[in-house]
Amino acid sequence: MLTQYLPGILIPFAGTTLGAACVFFMKETLHEGVQRALTGFAAGVMVAASIWSLLIPAMEQAENLGRLAFFPAAIGFWLGIGFLLLLDVAVPHLHQGADEPEGPHSGFSRTTMLVLAVTLHNIPEGMAVGVVYAGYLTGSASITAMGALALSLGIAIQNFPEGAIISMPLKAEGMSRGRAFWAGALSGAVEPVGA
Repeated sequence: MLTQYLPGILIPFAGTTLGAACVFFMKETLHEGVQRALTGFAAGVMVAASIWSLLIPAMEQAENLGRLAFFPAAIGFWLGIGFLLLLDVAVPHLHQGADEPEGPHSGFSRTTMLVLAVTLHNIPEGMAVGVVYAGYLTGSASITAMGALALSLGIAIQNFPEGAIISMPLKAEGMSRGRAFWAGALSGAVEPVGA
């Protein structure tokens, strides 16, 4: 059964890896405006994927609750927010452009904490892909193979700029292209694990 959905759960990781590979083909840094545009694009794709591939199917699965069909999805939504907030507090990380790290104090380098910030974000994405594929494999009528694939592709598309946004600044800070690529790619390695 794993072979049925393994390619689908690897698609988001492939998006991050391809984005990280930009370090081999682009100049030393991304213009700040390009970084902002890529981040905005990634956010738009993620919001669309969250609504159409996760929230709406969750409410459709609870149609038998009538007017309360939104309730299980709302509970899951808030549990997801709580989970990500817990990770945000428990794991030391540094957001791009920030001077001060978040989470507990650690001796990690700025580079490591920047990669951890994206890695934190990728854990729930992997979990979302895993849940959708599990729903499809269990025969849920409202989750189709194309719906699961659409979520994987949507996350992969938004992961592409994330991979570039990680690897390019690391190269600009003096890291070799190869190490910057691996740091960017590995930030997405938690997605298949989360799935």
